[in-house]
Amino acid sequence: MIDTHAHLDDADIDRDAAIERAHSAGVDTILCVGTTLASSQAAVAIAENHPGVWAAVGIHPNSSAEAGPDDWGGITALAGHPRVVALGETGLDLQRDYLHRHLALGRRRDLPVIIHCRDAWADLLPLLREFAGAGPVRGVLHAFSGDAATLAECVALGLHVSFAGNVSYTNKKFQPLHAAAAAAPADRLLIETDSPYLVPEPLRGRQRRNEPAFMVHTAAALAALRGEPPETLAARAAENARRLFRLAP
Repeated sequence: MIDTHAHLDDADIDRDAAIERAHSAGVDTILCVGTTLASSQAAVAIAENHPGVWAAVGIHPNSSAEAGPDDWGGITALAGHPRVVALGETGLDLQRDYLHRHLALGRRRDLPVIIHCRDAWADLLPLLREFAGAGPVRGVLHAFSGDAATLAECVALGLHVSFAGNVSYTNKKFQPLHAAAAAAPADRLLIETDSPYLVPEPLRGRQRRNEPAFMVHTAAALAALRGEPPETLAARAAENARRLFRLAP
């Protein structure tokens, strides 16, 4: 399995132990995602020291207001590192400028862009439509939280969609997400943990922090929603991830 989104640079985790637990659980590849220049540098360093880890570099929308004048230049430089396979995570929130920077750099460097969206679809989708006018948007909506119609439009624009632990939640408000997961095209579907966030069921409330090893629970919940064997779904999602991020098998 491939965890396509994890924040392994968090100082509060025993990183080596977490990666070992992931491997024991069958998660042999992890994409470590940056949110600032410093965390992107850390993600690259982690990828350099762990063969099964790759890096994404970028400035999260929640961090863009604090970014220094030279930070984007640092991200651009890191984008050429051989262990970097994606840009982001980025998003809209209050910073359209950085979203455009990530998308444009991704197109120039032929790197997929990891996009964060939380309750901002009405603002994000028009910008993605505009960008898609020059060609498909190569990237992924991470920790997807929209409905089936939103998913269909994202796929039409060229994007993949990645599901995290929230797809396993049974609260009524997650029913539209469940319907989207069931309808997602098999060749555009990815799985992630977004660790240390979004602990999946049945560990929710019992574990304070998520980690890549817990991806098995998200994969099982997603497979149940789609009526597929978990092993089949996980293998297909891994192949999608290898293709999108151009990872060696």
